[in-house]
Amino acid sequence: MRSAPHILFAAGGTGGHVYPAIAVADALRRRIPDVHIRFAGTRNRMEWKAVPKAGYEMYPVTAAGLHRAQLHRNLALPFKLARSMVESYALVRRFDPDVAVGTGGYVSGPVLLAASMVGKPIVVQEQNAWPGLTNRLLGKRAATVHVAFEEARKHFPSDRCLSSGNPVRKELVAADREGSRRHYELPAGAFVIAVFGGSLGSRAVNEAIARNLETLLRDESVHVIWQSGRRYFDEIRSRVPTHPRLRLLEYVDRMDRAYGAADLVVCRSGALTCSELAITGTPSILIPSPNVAADHQTHNARSMVAAGAAEMISESMIHTLPEAISRLRGRPEILRDMSKAALDLARPDAADRIARDVLRLAGFAEETKEGESASTIPGRQAMHG
Repeated sequence: MRSAPHILFAAGGTGGHVYPAIAVADALRRRIPDVHIRFAGTRNRMEWKAVPKAGYEMYPVTAAGLHRAQLHRNLALPFKLARSMVESYALVRRFDPDVAVGTGGYVSGPVLLAASMVGKPIVVQEQNAWPGLTNRLLGKRAATVHVAFEEARKHFPSDRCLSSGNPVRKELVAADREGSRRHYELPAGAFVIAVFGGSLGSRAVNEAIARNLETLLRDESVHVIWQSGRRYFDEIRSRVPTHPRLRLLEYVDRMDRAYGAADLVVCRSGALTCSELAITGTPSILIPSPNVAADHQTHNARSMVAAGAAEMISESMIHTLPEAISRLRGRPEILRDMSKAALDLARPDAADRIARDVLRLAGFAEETKEGESASTIPGRQAMHG
């Protein structure tokens, strides 16, 4: 038997796929420092920089996905699929993983399929309430499927499906309200609205805030932290006048501080964002993107709303956003209830749960320390409102 496990991760395309994989890899390394970890991803996507920055080796695998909007681009799909399978099979043979873990993105399909074909156990981590086709298919071959939303369980074999939550960055678990507000130089008594549209930004969300910013700032206690995204920052900066209670940012690299400072967040409803809102207990107005496969952001948002942790506005009704903000601004008791409901959904130990399962499958099961529960988490209290 090996002295340390070999674990292969397949994750690509977006931070929502890549960062959960990194969080699980970090949890594995905390348990077994000499664990051998490799990542499979694509050269032209964000994982190619994010994974090495986190301290892990990357191996290139050709991404092959279906283009729903530009059908002519699918002509080369069979050749890309064949190439990705050859590359994935070669990687699996060369690295010889004890377990292969897929957290989503086009690269997950061929890598996990190749691992399964040579008899390696595979683990699927599904972030969304409505799983994509690739994960639904891989789930039939998986030793374990870890889901973040209870609604996703019905799509996978019940005897191999575990509700573990979405792995998030460790600093989010300890988001500090006072320290976060000092970072943004916010006065006592400020009501802080944080607006996020993802790393690239959202045109619809940006336009809604730009049109209504003057109205929002009429309340002298309101401060706005607005992350416009790299794609739209220059345009928004040229259109929106400076204001002492507005912090217009291209990108937020410390999301724990942004969540910690906010009384209310306006954002999309990607799976990772929903998990971060839960971990930090942050009330939110969710505006699902209509431009994602299977409309999974709407399913995520509905799950948050059903739990009482958020409100949802469809993009077609985004003009009602100022009224929704004003109503919640005037009802602090609702914000407190939303914060508590969000925390009730949180799974701060998601990365640890998944890491323990991966080690079990690899034959490196841990012994639970005396007096320690596998799901023990430091208690947290609602900090918003």
